Amino acid sequence: MYWCKIAQTNEEFEAIAQLNYETFVEEIPQHKPNATRKKVDRFHQQNTYVVVYKETELIGMLAFRDQRPFSIDEKIGKVEQFLEKENCAKLCEIRLLAVKRGYRTGRVLLKLTQALNTFAYEKGYTAAVISGTTREEKLYRQMGFRQFAPAVGEKEALFLPMVLTRHEFEQSLQHRLSADHFTFYPGPVKQLEQIGYTDLSHRSLPFYALYERVQKKLLHLSKANHVGIIVGTGTLANEVMLAQLKEQQVGKGLILTNGEFGERLRKQAIRWSLQFDVVRKDWGTAFDFDEVASLLATGSYQWMLAVHGETSTGTCNDLESLSKLAKHYQVKLCIDSISTFGAMPFSLQDCYLATAVSGKAIGALSGLAFVFSQSLAPSSATLPTYLDLANYQQGAIPFTLPAVLLGNVDRSLQAYPERYEQLQQRFKALLKLPIMQYQYSTVQYPMLVTVQLPSTFSNLHIDLALNGLFVHGDSHYLRQKGFLQFSVIQPDFDEALQRLGEILSYYEKVIKTETLTLQEKVL
Repeated sequence: MYWCKIAQTNEEFEAIAQLNYETFVEEIPQHKPNATRKKVDRFHQQNTYVVVYKETELIGMLAFRDQRPFSIDEKIGKVEQFLEKENCAKLCEIRLLAVKRGYRTGRVLLKLTQALNTFAYEKGYTAAVISGTTREEKLYRQMGFRQFAPAVGEKEALFLPMVLTRHEFEQSLQHRLSADHFTFYPGPVKQLEQIGYTDLSHRSLPFYALYERVQKKLLHLSKANHVGIIVGTGTLANEVMLAQLKEQQVGKGLILTNGEFGERLRKQAIRWSLQFDVVRKDWGTAFDFDEVASLLATGSYQWMLAVHGETSTGTCNDLESLSKLAKHYQVKLCIDSISTFGAMPFSLQDCYLATAVSGKAIGALSGLAFVFSQSLAPSSATLPTYLDLANYQQGAIPFTLPAVLLGNVDRSLQAYPERYEQLQQRFKALLKLPIMQYQYSTVQYPMLVTVQLPSTFSNLHIDLALNGLFVHGDSHYLRQKGFLQFSVIQPDFDEALQRLGEILSYYEKVIKTETLTLQEKVL
């Protein structure tokens, strides 16, 4: 099995120095021989090495560097004088492309090229330059590079200044180099079937039959009495929920937060000028329901708002306990169930209002928001028309609703209730991976796991991406906490999990030593 990663251990840097010597001293006479049979690159401290493995043997490499001057600048002057201005905004240099003899096959080259382009593309480089040896010119051209200046160097080691621009990559190479990839995102959900256009009018009888079928299924799963289906995101659904609290003048509320999305609800409530107090817990920490009960017992609150599944940490807050408190103290319970609806069976029958979306656990396209309620909302003369929940509860379909989105939800809902068990089994399989010992929260719902990894796994996010495995870790709140998240809702999860397990089995053997800082890259 061939796979790639960013070099980070002493053993890897030793292997890189040996391969550097074998290639650029013994094979290409670019440097003088030495007794150690190792060659440490003069830009070693500035290099980022992408390496390719055959299981646990390092068999190939290349180096990225974006600090100036480039080595090619020293040979031909600043490369900008030869390149179009639009390609010079963010340049990098690629050096030390080398593969062990015996492994110079198309598969290895393709793997290294795909990793190269993933890394450079994700970093936002507008062009990559390279000094390509003339004996490997064909190889570089296969990778997409073209010559942009006259050859330089000695006859035995003649080099071609070559460039690959972002535009050229997107136009001619991106599709050809794209490999099978898998995502572990908690949304949006990959659609395996092609989504086609439909001209079915939202005013037609066939559309209304589809609309009623989706409504009935949503109400059956939620145990709510009413649901408004709105074109929009989860944020919009929450706006509609908060607008109802504002419109109905329900008095002072209590907002519970223990993560990013609880905080977002709080900020939205401020924008609606709602009166409320906050119970704030550390991220991933369960609420103290005795504390909440003592606050509700004062009689100061008429509504309570919380997130059921806090996606930022994977924490599942106790909806049953919240419902019991709300009933006992006669407060209106409002729940953001955007990440949990469809992930596991639960009832919203005790919720005054609740929200969900199409593009999360139920596995449909993003684009539809659901607002559940137990009572019909009174029509408003002051709320923005699109945020008035009453408009979505009066029987007729008030605004344009794309049939392609509604039909996609209809097909996804046909998987229930069996999908609950499928997600549960996937969740159990995911938890068997060794890295799940680093899971952040133990009170999770069967949709995703959040891990906070030690420093030895600091590059795992990009390393998995180099191998076509994309995990959730780019959101600012995840980067700040050092979190990575793995969701089970994607349709090709089983195949993705198998590949992830294979990569990690080799990965953990390779990174058995401490991760080095940039200053510690010494041989």
